[in-house]
Amino acid sequence: MLIFESMHILIVNNTIIPALKYGGTERVIWWLGKALIKAGHQVSYLVPAGSTCSFADVYPFNPSLPFNEQVPKDKGIDLIHLNHTVNEEPLLPHIMTLHGNLNVQVPLPLNTVFVSKNHAARFCSDSFVHNGIDPDDYGDPALSRPRSYVHFLGDAAWRVKNVQGAIDVSKKAGLPLHVIGGHRFNFNQGIRLTFDRHVHFHGMKGGEEKNEILRGSKAFLFPVRWHEPFGLALVESLYFGCPVVGTPYGSLPEIIIPEVGFLSATSTELVNALSNIGSYNLQHCHDYALSHFSADAMMRSYLSKYEKVLNGHTLNTHPPVLKEIQYEKFLPFE
Repeated sequence: MLIFESMHILIVNNTIIPALKYGGTERVIWWLGKALIKAGHQVSYLVPAGSTCSFADVYPFNPSLPFNEQVPKDKGIDLIHLNHTVNEEPLLPHIMTLHGNLNVQVPLPLNTVFVSKNHAARFCSDSFVHNGIDPDDYGDPALSRPRSYVHFLGDAAWRVKNVQGAIDVSKKAGLPLHVIGGHRFNFNQGIRLTFDRHVHFHGMKGGEEKNEILRGSKAFLFPVRWHEPFGLALVESLYFGCPVVGTPYGSLPEIIIPEVGFLSATSTELVNALSNIGSYNLQHCHDYALSHFSADAMMRSYLSKYEKVLNGHTLNTHPPVLKEIQYEKFLPFE
């Protein structure tokens, strides 16, 4: 198999970069691009107007126009890395990362990559790359700082993220809860007004504001009620030395090993886990995040996918298709 020492990768997404506050895919493709350039490759982005990037060329993407007409010509692009479906088959070699969940049984492109082993298996595939974080975005984890609360990190308006479960568990455990990504009064996807005064809502936070909240947290409480595809918040929290207490759905069992957290679909067991949260080693959580889920590790995994495609192979033997439609709105949580 040919090894490509220098490639020009066009990374495509349908949302603006960079992400300043909330944004998973946007940050992942940003970190991937930086890591590829550090490794000696060239990167360009095809993203919506309004995007900026200091380390790579940016070209405007318009989903209403034919895709291939928007691919920069005469730029020596070797491979296109899609992060969503486009309106026609790319003419150049390409892969597509599926970042979220689909609940329809439609064939996906042969060169689809998923973001966890569980995510791939649910689509009858074994092609996946774990997301990775760039430690430069997080700085000092302050592992020796006193910590006095637990946190929830995610879009609290999204009911499958189960912020109400986190509120109930933290209250029973007698611990203040800091919610990053939600408000006390929510009217999206069902009205919720939280009266509990032990809960502190921070709204959408990013950058150093978010980092500072995580530096004061004992643990990440994440009782999701869906199959989490990956969960960037898991790795971010571990980086700051926060063990994870959550439900055993989606990617969580492959990411959260016993040394860095506890998983159960029973709230009583999660309460008990929080009562023993001091038994976890903050340094070990931090080291585990860096050694297994870094942007460099993600970049190396994607390079192997790129090389496989450029050598004429496909990433899946058959188009991936969802194995089983999920009819229940929420996975069990007692």
